[in-house]
Amino acid sequence: MQRTPFFYDITLRDGNQSLKKPWNLEEKLFIFDKIASLKVDAIEIGFPASSQLDFDSCKALADRASGDILVSVLARAHKGDIDKALLAIKDAKRARLHTFITFSPFHMKNVLNKTPEEVAKTAIDAVTYAKSEIDKMNKNIDIEFSVEHFGDCGENIDFVVKTLKEITKAGATTINLPNTVERYRPSVFIELVKKVKEALDDNIIISVHNHNDLGMATATTVESFFAGATQLECCLNGLGERAGNTDFNQVAVALYNNKVDLKIDLEKIYETALTISQMSRIKIYEKAPLIGPEALAHRSGIHQDGAIKTKDMDFGAYRPINPALIGRYDDEKIGFTSQSGKTAIYDIIKALKYPITIKESIYLTPYAKKLAESKGELSENEILDLYFNKICNIEGVFEFISFKPIEKGIFDLFFTYKGERKQIIGKGNGPIDACINGLNKLGFNDVKLSYYKQYSLDSDKAGSGANAMSEISMTDEKGNEVIGRAIDTSIVHANVKAIFNALNQLY
Repeated sequence: MQRTPFFYDITLRDGNQSLKKPWNLEEKLFIFDKIASLKVDAIEIGFPASSQLDFDSCKALADRASGDILVSVLARAHKGDIDKALLAIKDAKRARLHTFITFSPFHMKNVLNKTPEEVAKTAIDAVTYAKSEIDKMNKNIDIEFSVEHFGDCGENIDFVVKTLKEITKAGATTINLPNTVERYRPSVFIELVKKVKEALDDNIIISVHNHNDLGMATATTVESFFAGATQLECCLNGLGERAGNTDFNQVAVALYNNKVDLKIDLEKIYETALTISQMSRIKIYEKAPLIGPEALAHRSGIHQDGAIKTKDMDFGAYRPINPALIGRYDDEKIGFTSQSGKTAIYDIIKALKYPITIKESIYLTPYAKKLAESKGELSENEILDLYFNKICNIEGVFEFISFKPIEKGIFDLFFTYKGERKQIIGKGNGPIDACINGLNKLGFNDVKLSYYKQYSLDSDKAGSGANAMSEISMTDEKGNEVIGRAIDTSIVHANVKAIFNALNQLY
């Protein structure tokens, strides 16, 4: 789609006003820079008439903003607010006055206690006054007008359209259509947006500002863009009154996934989300789309299998984006529960940098499932314990007891077979060769070594001070091949234990 959305961030105004502890000037300056780094088009920096603190903050932010970004301030539709707002932004390089009043029949009657005609006059007069004051200032300031509670204007949309035509003639160049309280399905709101878009001149920018009371603000905002709205008023992490405003992160990624050209620096989304969460003292809930701790988690065996097989692709089997798109590098989380399967075991062990085969993960799965049924999700360490206990210590007809050097190339091997004690002196070029030769002498000559490999371990994870792992591949006379693994403080003992773990599989 050729049209580019105009991202208008409202975190410092709508987001801030909803906080239990609103930000001070120092915090606002820091957050402003964070928002600007996302390459949004505009930032609404506050409501100057609401308090002296907010006026001072707005003036400081407006004064320091570069010309690359539009700064906007809010004002009710009367002269006092407008004068204060213009005073706050008079030295900005690019600025906007954003004024508003409700056109909702319910709100006009029950809150303003005014007739539609009185409200229309108030709105037109406010924009006319603002335009005349801006002209006197000879400053780079434009005007946005918001129809508060536009989502409730279905029954009087003709009145809304007629009044907005007069408002644009008076000097407003952006018309904002807020779903101030989300009550209906997105298509109802979008049809109203279309009517305004079709009625106004093409040079008028249509904007939407959606609240999330029913959890559909992202859908409404995204679809409004495709219905003709260009300016999208969004808030980082979905902050805002009640259930919050449209979430900036979700809208940006949704448009990106739908092939819309964006100027947004998507890679900074995750880092910024974490910063806003910390500074607002509002935690990101576990399942929050894109940025939640659990947003990349997979526990179903079917999902895990698809996720792991496609994790290095831009288009994943069970995820909306490659996490790196938004600067998220913690990758997809694979957790093991009773609903998980062999692929999860395999991926978790591999991620911990220990060797494992699919066959071994199949062997471990029932043990892991049984443990998970009683404990819930298993930690990495619990899965690793299973790996060490079940893969590196396979029970069977052989039980290794000791392997002691006598002199160079000669070792004393002691073990049991089906409970019977066996002892032999093995000779060879090294410990592994001597062990195999000793076994052959006792009649266990139907197995042969294919290869072996040694690993160093993280002793804290391996437990008992073990710091060596041996991997032995053995083949019987029928061509059956198995891998034996073992851990020990001694690499020699790890080698021999691995041989016996392999023998217990073959026998």
